[in-house]
Amino acid sequence: MKKALSIIKSCLTWALIVIAVCVMLFTIVSAIFFDKNDRSFLGYKMYIVKTDSMAATDFSAGDLIFVKELKKGDKLAIGDIITYQSQNTDNYGEIITHKIKRTSVDAEGNPGFITYGTTTGVEDKTVVTYSFILGKYTGHIPAVGKFFVFLKTPVGYIICILIPFMTLIIIQAIKSINLFRQYKREQTAEMEEERRQLEEERARSAEMLAELKRLQEELSAKTAAPAAEAAPAAEEVPANPDSEVKNDEDAK
Repeated sequence: MKKALSIIKSCLTWALIVIAVCVMLFTIVSAIFFDKNDRSFLGYKMYIVKTDSMAATDFSAGDLIFVKELKKGDKLAIGDIITYQSQNTDNYGEIITHKIKRTSVDAEGNPGFITYGTTTGVEDKTVVTYSFILGKYTGHIPAVGKFFVFLKTPVGYIICILIPFMTLIIIQAIKSINLFRQYKREQTAEMEEERRQLEEERARSAEMLAELKRLQEELSAKTAAPAAEAAPAAEEVPANPDSEVKNDEDAK
């Protein structure tokens, strides 16, 4: 059971890590490249669609579109979808992606195109010349722009960035605390083991001392016994022969 819970916990942790890293990379890429006219990645610009003017045939609001930059000599044809910077007074400077309906020239005689949105079929008011074309549409990813817009909101930031990273920080803090506790337990166990070994050594030393003392006492006892047996025999020898003669005379 513990092993299964550990596996589930590891899977959830790695899932959070992957999600957090992906969101972080997406945030960095989106901040650098999305809706940037002066930036491209491998020759492609990326824009978030703002309206449904092309929803009838190609892409919808909230989709992320890829636009390939035009190189010198590249030609455009009727039916191509282009992204350009509007020169119309109603929406001057906005980025628009529409389909080419026909070729034309502007007031100064520069060649350009008449574009339109496929949803309404209404032609754009101004002629789009090459100088304002940002690139040719090549593809899109649905709804990525909606996620990016949501991510820029406080709720999106909290849900997609703050909560995953805070969860990872909490998980790592819990792991660090558990590791510290395990280290302290192991350290305490080592100290207890050292204390036990020291007490055992002291006990063995005390036993050795007691055994040595017992051997010394036995040796002392064995040494004192012959001395005690030899002491009476020595007393039988007269200390002075003259005193023994004198005693015999007194007896007479």
